Amino acid sequence: MADPVTRRAAGWAALVAAPLAVLAGLASFALLDGFGPGEPDPAASAGVGGTPAPSPRATGPVAMPAPALPERAETVCRALLSRLPDTLRDAARRPVGAGPEQNAAYGDPPVTVACGVAPARFPPTDRVYRLDAVCWHATADGTVWTTVDREAAVRVTVPRADDPPGRWAKELSTPVTEAVPALPPAQVPFGCTN
Repeated sequence: MADPVTRRAAGWAALVAAPLAVLAGLASFALLDGFGPGEPDPAASAGVGGTPAPSPRATGPVAMPAPALPERAETVCRALLSRLPDTLRDAARRPVGAGPEQNAAYGDPPVTVACGVAPARFPPTDRVYRLDAVCWHATADGTVWTTVDREAAVRVTVPRADDPPGRWAKELSTPVTEAVPALPPAQVPFGCTN
């Protein structure tokens, strides 16, 4: 039989531990959003290793304008669209709302490709980029890349500037080279010729 001092200490420990355990349980329940609306639990939305779990990706049609194209541009654009890959990097190709013969989209947020667009207008001092035999002009924020050495201009729009710049345009340079004829050298901006 235990001595009275040990029994008394065990009794006090039980009196103190039981309410603390209940309080800890209630606090945990509240932190895990057990009492209704509140801040989401960051651990619940984290994936493996604490990295955010991927959010659902949109797969529906991407709204894009589809102006009427001259016959030659339409033929060239159809040839380009037939050569585009089903996946661009890790982004799957998505349907477009209009102009599937001249437009394509990948991923969410979408990277879009539009063929037969108006030629890029820019000062002659702007930089142009030769990426895998195609010459591109980029907007100042790096989100819109347009070919400047092709019979039908092709525009690639990315949701935000990439690092390295132009990686999406570079990925599309091979299909552009294969399908869209180059302009005569006299019509190509300075900086695009070898």
